[in-house]
Amino acid sequence: MSADKIVTLEELRAHKSRDKLYILIHGKVYNVTKFLDEHPGGDEVLLAEGGMDATEAFEDVGHSDEARALLPGMLVGSFEEGALKSGAASAHGAKVATAVEQGSNLMYFVPLGLLGAYFAWQYYSGSA
Repeated sequence: MSADKIVTLEELRAHKSRDKLYILIHGKVYNVTKFLDEHPGGDEVLLAEGGMDATEAFEDVGHSDEARALLPGMLVGSFEEGALKSGAASAHGAKVATAVEQGSNLMYFVPLGLLGAYFAWQYYSGSA
């Protein structure tokens, strides 16, 4: 494949399995399937970012020059202009909704647990 190829959002999202894994980094799409077993951080790191924009995760880790030198050999093509703006918003919205739901559960169970512990302490310390 060449850098002249334009990869659509649908094509990027369709390749997120162990058999064929694409990731997007800085507007370029890379096929990292063959690199799964060699990735120092483990294959689960790549699989978690599969079919999505992995730019932030890639930069947050602080990859070495050697790691960056491997990218051109995995290049599929450029990502279609503007496709991520609407897609990223919905993907980000889904991640936020999941985080809020998980946080909501903690909002209820932590205070209830503390309240239960307080009453248990009162009950057992009062009967002694």
